[in-house]
Amino acid sequence: MHSRYLNQTLDAEVFFKCENLQRMGAFKFRGAFNALSKLTDAQRRAGVIAYSSGNHAQAVALSAQILQTSATILMPHDASAAKLDATRGYGAAVIGYDRYQEDAMTMAEAITKQDNKTFIPPFDHPDVLSGQGTSALELFEDVGDLDALFVCLGGGGLLSGCALAARALSPQCRVYGVEPLAGNDVAQSFAKGERVRIATPQTIADGAQTPMVGEITFAIIQKNVDAIFTVTDEQLIDSMRFYAERMKLVVEPTGCLSLAAALQMSPQLRGKKVGVIISGGNVDAQRYAQLLSMASSNT
Repeated sequence: MHSRYLNQTLDAEVFFKCENLQRMGAFKFRGAFNALSKLTDAQRRAGVIAYSSGNHAQAVALSAQILQTSATILMPHDASAAKLDATRGYGAAVIGYDRYQEDAMTMAEAITKQDNKTFIPPFDHPDVLSGQGTSALELFEDVGDLDALFVCLGGGGLLSGCALAARALSPQCRVYGVEPLAGNDVAQSFAKGERVRIATPQTIADGAQTPMVGEITFAIIQKNVDAIFTVTDEQLIDSMRFYAERMKLVVEPTGCLSLAAALQMSPQLRGKKVGVIISGGNVDAQRYAQLLSMASSNT
């Protein structure tokens, strides 16, 4: 999609890849379906397990439904009600946990051993990240070379997959990952040259509340990404409002990371051809209205 208003404001040509309009409302469907489609018959009979604040949960649940296997999903108690309801609606069994006190990975590994299920990680897996990268693959196929690509960043699955697509299809494109300021583990890791773990961040970007970037994804990011930017929750809210008012799009806070950084970099983007990946649009209606109201009051 395009926004004539934004193009005029930035003096650039901006192309939005709208993964908020993807099946189950986010790019996560790509990686989950790619991973589950490679299960053996024995693995499908045993079922899969995953953990997620919402979008990966829905993606695994829907993919499991389509591919006729069972899914058990660990979801934090404070997960979005809309994401929780949708995950259950796709037929998955949901187990709640405290994201600030319990380790979902440890819990998932225990269930994997106990029930012989296949663990589908949210980002740190070759099949998952390569599936996510098809979002950028499609963008480059549609619009050709880009000067810059802004990608939302949590555990690095989307960014690493998109970076690989960019290097193959538009080698001169500068690739930028964008994470919340409160959860800047990848920015710290990128600067230090090794993975840095932080406390679970407090941010409205619930899809980017990861304490540490993945091992596989970070290796790809180090080699193929030009810079990591951070944005505030206030900037995310302003971007949500832009999408709602100017493009008539419902975008969740995490999905606004990429645009928030592009707006922040506007002087450097003049005359450029720019890609912005909108990662998802799953947000509770009441919460969405509340955040838009906050944006209005800050204007």
